[in-house]
Amino acid sequence: MKKQWIVAAGMAVVLGLGATACGGDDKKKDDKASGAAAAKGPHNKQDVMFAQMMIPHHRQAVDMAKTVAAKGADPKVKGLAGRVEKAQAPEIEKMSGWLKGWGESVPAVGDHAMEGVDQDLGGMMSPKQMADYNKATGKALDEQFLTLMVDHHKGAITMAEDEKQNGSSPEAKALAGAIIKAQQAEIAEMGDLLKS
Repeated sequence: MKKQWIVAAGMAVVLGLGATACGGDDKKKDDKASGAAAAKGPHNKQDVMFAQMMIPHHRQAVDMAKTVAAKGADPKVKGLAGRVEKAQAPEIEKMSGWLKGWGESVPAVGDHAMEGVDQDLGGMMSPKQMADYNKATGKALDEQFLTLMVDHHKGAITMAEDEKQNGSSPEAKALAGAIIKAQQAEIAEMGDLLKS
């Protein structure tokens, strides 16, 4: 018991020094202002990679959802898009908070590229594909949203499965599990909408 207390006290000192070195109270204020909170407990390189890859992935999904909500035709598709945005926008804030707390860089807003990751692997659209998507309207946009978002979700599920298997942050692994569950359900829903 004494040994565990010493280890815990040592970790608290290290974490306290790390917080001071990363900006101390100013950093905490920034996190509170953005609505993001630092992750608690240990983390590894996989956790960092998961958050750094999933943030631009989610941002692209939110952009896609906003486009179809504004210019789509089918109320069911627009409703699904609204739920995608509502779920993924807070997750972006959460993961950004973790990265700041870990002293890691947060991907820049507007940066949809994932370094070292093939666009097809993550289900991400290229800038040209995104530009073409944004030009569509009505039923054509609805169909593109559903078709492209199925692949997008599959890419997110692959990344989340990697996180569950290789990550060490309990919070990041829990989010990965939630992403898998939610996006598998949405893939099934999108499949049904494509058939109707």
